[in-house]
Amino acid sequence: MAHYLPAGSAADGVFDLVVTPESAAWGYSSLRVLTLAPDVPVTFDTGQDEMIALPLSGGCTVTVDGQTFHLQGRSGVFDAVTDFAYLPRDSSATLTSAAGAVISLPGSRATRRLPFRYGPASGVPVELRGAGSSSRQVNNFATPAAFETDKLIACEVITPASNWSSYPPHKHDEVSETESELEEIYYYAFRSKAPNGIGGKAAGYQRVYGTADRPIEVLEEISDGDVVLIPHGWHGPAMAAPSHDMYYLNVMAGPAAERAWLISDDPEHGWVRDTWVDQAVDSRLPFYLSSEGETT
Repeated sequence: MAHYLPAGSAADGVFDLVVTPESAAWGYSSLRVLTLAPDVPVTFDTGQDEMIALPLSGGCTVTVDGQTFHLQGRSGVFDAVTDFAYLPRDSSATLTSAAGAVISLPGSRATRRLPFRYGPASGVPVELRGAGSSSRQVNNFATPAAFETDKLIACEVITPASNWSSYPPHKHDEVSETESELEEIYYYAFRSKAPNGIGGKAAGYQRVYGTADRPIEVLEEISDGDVVLIPHGWHGPAMAAPSHDMYYLNVMAGPAAERAWLISDDPEHGWVRDTWVDQAVDSRLPFYLSSEGETT
């Protein structure tokens, strides 16, 4: 099973990217990315999956069961928190954009059919995590405390150029007091730091490694639209090159009845958290304020 999917390698039909539980050879997590041409509607069935329509750029209308929400969206992932819509399992959804848009659809195999709902940008908690060169911004739009789903946990992480994110390396692949069993997808985008945004290839690096009982080895150069699948094992760091700010969308889900995001740090690296006490958060953060004018 390939754990690194270069941009375009998992396109299917109208979708730029399709990762399903079947294609990933696991049980729950999924992700689709859809480019909407102006005024060209796209209709699809959610099937067994709950999904969230999350604009990456542009806005759209989302219609399910005769009810419609308009998503204002954003110009890009480095510019603002976005509003979103929750799509229930066993639904037919239609997405339309007057000006065109790119919409991500993080999802999970679901056991319950929850209502079609709107999530305002003002309700997304924005967290500054880490310190120093490990500083990053986390937009917790669908984490357990922020928004109800059946199984899905999702957030956005934005990392300034040169910083290490998803650090220290950690895992969540077994059930214990400190871990929950979650499959994870990383979907990447980058922004050049060169004048006028003109500069070389967008690049970052992603590391995943396993245990003696469950080996896995991933060390990849990552660019726009690339995906890394993490069925198990320690993951991190995700490293932003000095030339580019880095964004990734995290999608997680697992079998537990209780929806929780619990992690264990690699004991070889977990001590680094103690060093953050005496360091300031990177002054380049936050990348942007919430829609109400402050981080939450």
